[in-house]
Amino acid sequence: MIDFRYHLVSLISVFLALAVGIILGAGPLQNAIGDQLTDQVEALRTERTALRDSLGQTEAELADQQAYALAAGAELVDGSLEDLSVAVVDLDGIAETLELDVVNQLEAAGARVVAQSSMTDAWSTVDDSVLRDTVADGQRGQLEDMVPEDATTPQVLGTVLGVALTEGDDQVPGTRSDRAVELYQLLAQVGLVDSRFAPSAPADAVLLLTAGLPEENGASTSETPEVGEDVDVASTVTAVQAVAGTVVVAGPTATDGDLLTELRAVEDVTASTSTVSGIEQEVMRMNVPLAIAAQDDDQVGHYGFEEGAQVIPPVVRTPPTEDDAEGTVDGPTDATEDSADGAAAPDDSSADASADADSTQDS
Repeated sequence: MIDFRYHLVSLISVFLALAVGIILGAGPLQNAIGDQLTDQVEALRTERTALRDSLGQTEAELADQQAYALAAGAELVDGSLEDLSVAVVDLDGIAETLELDVVNQLEAAGARVVAQSSMTDAWSTVDDSVLRDTVADGQRGQLEDMVPEDATTPQVLGTVLGVALTEGDDQVPGTRSDRAVELYQLLAQVGLVDSRFAPSAPADAVLLLTAGLPEENGASTSETPEVGEDVDVASTVTAVQAVAGTVVVAGPTATDGDLLTELRAVEDVTASTSTVSGIEQEVMRMNVPLAIAAQDDDQVGHYGFEEGAQVIPPVVRTPPTEDDAEGTVDGPTDATEDSADGAAAPDDSSADASADADSTQDS
């Protein structure tokens, strides 16, 4: 049984330990502990300074490498899309500034942007499923040569969009067909597309832009409407590809759950349609025109820093035109011909000098 004596001894022991600690701390251990703490602080300060210097050097090297990549990339991109018409379509609300940067990159590559459109929420929301089905059913007969009998609503609507953007008039080159004009007007009237500017000419290629995850890439952060069960973006993309021939999907760095990652997981998409990620970075935006040029040359690829993607598309060079061929001169240049003539026939002054020397020797 614990009694008062036990408590008294315990208290005395605690106070004795405390007293010993105070004596040692104020005496022989005081200097040792203080010196040790001072050394540690000084070491940490030195390490911090070294890390700061290393970070500054690394940032300077990275800036130099970025400048080099941009300069080299500009040389690769320049003229890669010369005289190619491109229609730009926003799939899911990409940030306006980022879309503008991409369009500027296309124009820097020599492309002519002939349309900038946006697919509205009506392509995917539950409330608009009846609208989508109605439009698709109304166009099956008009596009019977382009869609199979069992085509789904996303496939039919993708075909409608592809025709509206790319079909030209056979009789008047460079102008859109009457069917293309009518189909685009239909999509606009029912609220399936919005236009920054409507198509002005048939597109040779279609660039589909995706926003990535809104909170990470500056896209619209408004509440996302409920998506209908019938929505299949991959089928829509492959349908546009089947009509347009050259289609590239581009977006910010791919992350789990975003549209670009989902499309790259669909074999039908990856087999026919090129993709580009990382377009929030200026150097990676250069991949967009290069990917379109490669796709136009029947080279499908997927570009970015993600696993399984290529860092940069192959560079496709435009074959020389007839004017370039006419400017090429076969055989030696004028300077070479002059040189050859001079070697074959020495000038008269050299011959006269030789004759004077001979007459002198004879005399």
